Amino acid sequence: MRVALIPALILLAFAPLAQAQTPAPAAAEAAPAVDPNKPLAVVNGKEIPALYGELVKIEMARGQAATPQLDVKVRESLVNLELLSRAAMDKGLDKEARLAAAIDIRRKDMLAKAYLEDYVKSHPVKDDEIKALYDKAKAEPAQVEYRARHILVKTEAEAKKIITDLGKKKGKFEDMAKKLSKDPGSAKNGGALDWSDRGAFVKEFSDAMAGLKKGEITKTPVKTQFGYHVIRLDDTRTPELPPMEAVRGEIVKQLQQQRVRDAITAARASAKIE
Repeated sequence: MRVALIPALILLAFAPLAQAQTPAPAAAEAAPAVDPNKPLAVVNGKEIPALYGELVKIEMARGQAATPQLDVKVRESLVNLELLSRAAMDKGLDKEARLAAAIDIRRKDMLAKAYLEDYVKSHPVKDDEIKALYDKAKAEPAQVEYRARHILVKTEAEAKKIITDLGKKKGKFEDMAKKLSKDPGSAKNGGALDWSDRGAFVKEFSDAMAGLKKGEITKTPVKTQFGYHVIRLDDTRTPELPPMEAVRGEIVKQLQQQRVRDAITAARASAKIE
């Protein structure tokens, strides 16, 4: 089980200190093999287990190949971490309320994540569950998807003028969207929005869009929390559900998320919470 390390950023910050204080190994010199039974280092009589180095290396390498230089950086960063954390404790900083609380929260967070990972692993998703969820989705009516364009402006008067100009063919919808729309995501594409069902839009926009015929433009401005919209419906479609194997991974993730919710529900059910 891989555990994310909170000290990763701290260790990276310490790395330049390690480089400054420790001579770099010669290019031709190979790094000695790490003995998992021996500590990575001993600092003031306290051992730094080799396992610490393995975990930190994962974070510091970020998928890159291990090198002798990385091994040195990991070792020296952990030495710095041990020295500075000990210095903090010697000053009693670990007793400071906010720091102690933050350390405790982080510890509990890591333990909780480890428990949930273990729960999901010990309750693997079965093929019949995957099929049942797929069949349920297949039985549900498909949601119509819409492809629309819109021009978003601040005032109703601006939106009305755009509708009037479009009706008099004083400009193309796409060109007006590029020039006038306040929606930075769609304006550069002529107001085009991605294929989406109604749930992807706020209700006022969704209702107006769904009431249009293909190629039709709203006859009055549509007010939402974002401003005033002029909407054109370009097309609609009813998507088909992909084959089960094509969405198997997504279904597994959904079922694993349900496992997590189950674990939390079970933990809360047996607890006395006041």
